[in-house]
Amino acid sequence: MYLRDTKPVFDSMHEECGVFGVYSTETHEVASTVYYGLYALQHRGQESCGIAVAYANKIEYYKGMGLIPDVFSEHTLQELPEGDIAIGHVRYSTTGASLLVNAQPIVFTGKCGKMALAHNGNLTNTDELRAKLIADNAVFQTTIDSEVMAMLINKFSDGDIVQGVLKACGHFKGSYALVVMTADKLIAVRDPYGIRPLCIGTNMDDVVVASESCAIDAVGAAFLRDVEPGEVLVIDSAGMHSYKMEAAEKCRPASCIFEYVYFSRPDSVLDGCSVYETRMRAGRILAENYPVEADIVSGMPDSALVAARGYSQVSGIPYVEALERNRYVGRTFIQPNQKMRENSVNVKMNPLRANIQGKRLVLIDDSIVRGTTSKRIVRMLKNAGAKEVHLRICSPVIKHPCHLGIDMQSYSQLIGANKTEEEICRYLGADSLKYLTIEQLVESCAGARTGFCLGCFNGEYPYSLEGYKPSKFKFE
Repeated sequence: MYLRDTKPVFDSMHEECGVFGVYSTETHEVASTVYYGLYALQHRGQESCGIAVAYANKIEYYKGMGLIPDVFSEHTLQELPEGDIAIGHVRYSTTGASLLVNAQPIVFTGKCGKMALAHNGNLTNTDELRAKLIADNAVFQTTIDSEVMAMLINKFSDGDIVQGVLKACGHFKGSYALVVMTADKLIAVRDPYGIRPLCIGTNMDDVVVASESCAIDAVGAAFLRDVEPGEVLVIDSAGMHSYKMEAAEKCRPASCIFEYVYFSRPDSVLDGCSVYETRMRAGRILAENYPVEADIVSGMPDSALVAARGYSQVSGIPYVEALERNRYVGRTFIQPNQKMRENSVNVKMNPLRANIQGKRLVLIDDSIVRGTTSKRIVRMLKNAGAKEVHLRICSPVIKHPCHLGIDMQSYSQLIGANKTEEEICRYLGADSLKYLTIEQLVESCAGARTGFCLGCFNGEYPYSLEGYKPSKFKFE
């Protein structure tokens, strides 16, 4: 076991987590495979990361705070043993504090021997499950829902990890994409609504599981398919075996539409739908429905760049870069005082004055949550000489919190919950502001094989959240 601790400070939003797993019969250098898979998923979490390797009925792991290349050196990877199975995780916390003890994978010894688990998502009944487990004499080391899931799986296993997973999933409420590892099995699990993405790839006889298809590409594997909502997929020496949760028959799939808007990489394909194409369509729909006289169109780096090109194609307004992003400033950028926190936008983003001087600019962005960053960007562009700044947003107004894996869990965090579109425009200092409607956003995602969770826009969630409160173990 190895642990590495630092104390990063975060200043922006709201990513989830990324999971990756590999079952190998070929190379046995599984730690390196997971390393490259996690590198491709780095955008999903920059807070902590970890890799666990199964070998000779043992599991060895290394976890740390920070980015993949900061935590894992060549020496560190070489110290992890060769094995047949490995899983990894990159984290941005939605439940539990930003502490090393909460980094994943969770590794423990249970009824089926050594086990490890990595989780993307957020349970809404964590406190209830934790209290019941404690009443049964369970002892917890972390404050995260993932350990609750691991404990419950162990409780129901009785020597059969697959049955333990299936029974435990009947008690989980919320979103979860899991990779679970024992000494001889890799198990991929997706919640019955398919809220969080999970997919499978193959490379010769090796099988890989990842949050996004871009990570499968990164390790040289071929995309096979998505893990189905409510599916428990077991990979072992006998091949792949698929099981269905009982709840899956009663649930209408509702994947998180924010995956297409913001979270996923544009080169990923989720549930049969290209993220790149959805963003391109979003930009085109914005141009068709919300035109404005302008000289140039640009996108907020990086998630809105594709949509900005789509807007340019339909509107005929030239696409020009208006902002240059400092790609060496990650979410771990240290901000020791309030003034530096306020100046962080200037460090991360800088206007290209020669491109915008005296120009009327259409700026495309994926979403507006709190509005503080958008306000500073608009002011920055105007101070750099932009004559007008017109905002066009590739999603509807965010009016409701998310408790299913995105870190925006209260109405007070959401400018759209408290202001009208006109009021938001005035607050941001923009010359005009237009959002996609819910119907237009769904249209942009045409081709996806699932329905969508739209709760942050319309308050309608797959799970009933009546009486739900964010976990008391959440310390952000």
